[in-house]
Amino acid sequence: MRLELKGLTKKFGSFTADDDIDLVVEPGQIHAILGENGAGKSTLMNMLYGILTPTSGEILIDGEPVSFSGPGDAIAAGIGMVHQHFKLVGPFSVADNVQLGREHTRGLGVLSAAAARKAVLDVSEQYGLRLDPDAVCEDLPVGVQQRVEIVKALSGPKTELLILDEPTAVLTPAEITELLQIIRNLAKSGTSILFISHKLKEVQAVADTVTVIRRGKVVAELEPSASEAEMASAMVGRAVSLRVDKTPADPGEPRLEVKDLTVVSDAGVKVLDGLELTVHAGEIVGLAGVEGNGQTELARAILGLVKPDSGHISIDGRDVHGRGPARRIADGLGYIPEDRGRDGLVAEFSVAENIVLNQYKDEPYSKGGVVDAGAVRRRAVDSIAEFDIRTQSPEESASSLSGGNQQKVIIAREFSRPRRFLVAAQPTRGVDVGATEFIHSRLVAERDTGTGVLLISSELDEIYALADRIAVIYNGRIVGEVAPDTPREVIGRLMVGASAATEPARDDADGGDR
Repeated sequence: MRLELKGLTKKFGSFTADDDIDLVVEPGQIHAILGENGAGKSTLMNMLYGILTPTSGEILIDGEPVSFSGPGDAIAAGIGMVHQHFKLVGPFSVADNVQLGREHTRGLGVLSAAAARKAVLDVSEQYGLRLDPDAVCEDLPVGVQQRVEIVKALSGPKTELLILDEPTAVLTPAEITELLQIIRNLAKSGTSILFISHKLKEVQAVADTVTVIRRGKVVAELEPSASEAEMASAMVGRAVSLRVDKTPADPGEPRLEVKDLTVVSDAGVKVLDGLELTVHAGEIVGLAGVEGNGQTELARAILGLVKPDSGHISIDGRDVHGRGPARRIADGLGYIPEDRGRDGLVAEFSVAENIVLNQYKDEPYSKGGVVDAGAVRRRAVDSIAEFDIRTQSPEESASSLSGGNQQKVIIAREFSRPRRFLVAAQPTRGVDVGATEFIHSRLVAERDTGTGVLLISSELDEIYALADRIAVIYNGRIVGEVAPDTPREVIGRLMVGASAATEPARDDADGGDR
């Protein structure tokens, strides 16, 4: 398939999301689309997939104009799409999700489970995508759910072009490496790929050509050999610093003390096993580890969303046992959750409502128990400007924002109120280089005002850039604390449970790039 877009434009009222876009994707090509959060990337892909109708312009396949009234038309034309936010039905099996909307039947319309399983296994084998067709989707890791979405997209009658919209936004480094190899394999098999991203290293690693979109317009066509600085500058429209400037920390009294913390899951597994950790005022402690080793449970226990089975958590010397999340937040705890959809936002609420979500009962946003809508809106207008949240208005629902702009709403909320201690879990997940630069600088500024910061990140580069101390977690325990100049191979061995002094058994045992 050869895809060509000519002058594609999409307007929402007076707002132009995409403006006169020209683009060509050759057969078997991996064509990357780079852009900031809210640049118009997802809108463009939704037009191509039939979810949105272009205001003007043309879509051509193999030189012939096409018009899609819905995703079914796009699928019939050979286009598949994996959305930024997965479209899976959690309680359904892998096979059920893959056949949803194109069910395999036998006899009098009876669903054929065997045919559905075979379809999954056939596509999985063809493209090297390992999947259990009987597994329940909501029980699968995010990376495997991503695989289900890809198999679903490739299970159409003749998928020749696959759109991947921010496919790595919620994946671990190991899952990202695997996905990039899958993309290469698909391209080798002749499938054209539209790879939507704002992660520069991934684009450099996998793309054949790069188109940069800024504020709805194509502003550059680049080779993947272009430097990260060139790509970042094209995306943002200014020079972007890809390193964090900070002075040495000056730690003060303990802000967070975690002692002998144990949490047992509903399945009876110790997800935290006697964990010990201290974070002082005026320092950033980076928590490094392969995801799934207790980081999520630790963050949620600090906030009060998980009840420890034993141990103690103190903030500013005060044991917080028995205090709920609202009380802890009122006492100066800030929290950037790793899952913004589940723990960070109410999707149906407006941007303005989400920005004051944990303060709406306080002055000046509430008077005499009545919310002051004007004060809430004024706060939102200020935050939208300060944090560059790309939204049409403060009244727009959070669900309509791009993932990166949803993250900015959370950052704006947590950085705009007094804090003594901040848990920042995956704070730059799904945000572009410009926003990452801003968030990093704000975290350092928080540290410099005396806030204690616990940074939880699956990006080891981020840990190295920001942390004053690095604590490594493995199987629910802190297995080592090291300085930020410690070699990656040492931290990598700790992350997989080996001694820091132990030599890796294989050349690929270095966990530093996981």
